[in-house]
Amino acid sequence: MTIESLPGSSGYIDAGIDKKITYFSNTYVLGLTVVAGIGGLLFGYDTGVISGALLYIRDEFEAVDQSSLLQETIVSMALVGAMIGAAAGGWINDAYGRKRATLLADVVFALGSFVMAGAPDPYVLILGRFLVGLGVGVASVTAPMYIAEAAPSEIRGSLVSTNVLMITGGQFLSYLVNLAFTQVRGTWRWMLGVAAVPAIIQFVLMLFLPESPRWLYMKKSKSEAIVVMSKIYDPFRLEEELDQLSTALEEEKQRNNAISYMDVFRVKEIRLAFFAGAGLQAFQQFTGINTVMYYSPTIVQMAGFQSNQLALLLSLIVALMNAAGTVVGIHLIDHSGRRKLALSSLSGIIFSLILLSVAFFLSSSGYANVGWIAVLGLTLYIAFFAPGMGPVPWTVNSEIYPESYRGTCSGMSATVNWISNLIVAQSFLSVADAVGTGSTFLILAGIAVAAFVFVYVFVPETKGLTFDEVERIWKERAWGSDLGSGLLEKGVDS
Repeated sequence: MTIESLPGSSGYIDAGIDKKITYFSNTYVLGLTVVAGIGGLLFGYDTGVISGALLYIRDEFEAVDQSSLLQETIVSMALVGAMIGAAAGGWINDAYGRKRATLLADVVFALGSFVMAGAPDPYVLILGRFLVGLGVGVASVTAPMYIAEAAPSEIRGSLVSTNVLMITGGQFLSYLVNLAFTQVRGTWRWMLGVAAVPAIIQFVLMLFLPESPRWLYMKKSKSEAIVVMSKIYDPFRLEEELDQLSTALEEEKQRNNAISYMDVFRVKEIRLAFFAGAGLQAFQQFTGINTVMYYSPTIVQMAGFQSNQLALLLSLIVALMNAAGTVVGIHLIDHSGRRKLALSSLSGIIFSLILLSVAFFLSSSGYANVGWIAVLGLTLYIAFFAPGMGPVPWTVNSEIYPESYRGTCSGMSATVNWISNLIVAQSFLSVADAVGTGSTFLILAGIAVAAFVFVYVFVPETKGLTFDEVERIWKERAWGSDLGSGLLEKGVDS
């Protein structure tokens, strides 16, 4: 039975009564999730808006129009900034907390947006793109971590996946904004500058929200942490959560030293966790999501439609499908589980990439009327990727690391994601020119097969487990003890 909205009830679990926690059970937690998720919106908007803005930037700056290097730099400088922001974001989160990290990301992002909007030349624009990237990088680490630490374990996956919905929603919004400002004077300046608005809104709202309760308990004030947690859990559950935090705090005190990046590789259980988390982030990019999105207009043209307006409409439809698929993922991730969802998603991705490869092979061989195969491959790819490999890597990385390592490891794994993103963006066209587009999609299908094997072998199920239970899984895997026995079964079957 789901928790009903009763007078005087805030949606907490009633002690002693078996009531199911659902996504909408606690409006307080949902509010924290939505506000933190604005960071995901900034993430998605920035990655989507530049494709439309670049067309008008080329019209205004002749140097950009005549230089592919400048165009690539304008696009990729945000990725460079995001890599640095993600790497630094882990340390900032651990040292100063999730709330301050979010506020810092908003300030840097808004500053970058203003710099871009007022850029007198391409080089100032590049500086603005770098600043925006820094903000996005910090936000990509902070938002899922903040949400995960405020969420009950039963719905942690769906709440963290809300951040991914905000990312895909931001991409969709960017296409709408691009369309809205096409006839406005200073087109690209509005497209890039308006991104400051959600950053400012998040900054103001975050001032009124609490710090992550887990960070408060471990780093600052137990009493403040208890106040926040009492709004999330009923008294009986609150006592259990506090006992777990107390144990985690004692273990951290026993370590009695600061965590360094090298410690991630020295400690076996942390190394295994990071390998699983970072591997998921890398495979998310190397299975080709950005390349498939990039080739959407080409696929439509193969189907026999040549209109540029249709290409823009397709971008909107693909982005909407991506967002809709993420909504499905929010439902499935806490019902089916992370591991099963990732494996199902990758199975569909493999089939879709093979279809795309076949379509391009047939097209290059002179076959007519094969565009529908490519359109079907594109549609299936988005349908399979969005619910699974879209949210799963971010969700898993928000929950598989111990408290003292969470910021550092989350930052490092997010950096892996951004580096992989940059590698794919910079190499795809070169590979396609060298071996052909059909062969390139076949290579991506092979990578997706490797990703399937990776998830099957190295990624445990974490559905419904507390942070402490997840930590015990890694200890069991590392040292062969029975610490984690039963927990793997609980994660898979609960």
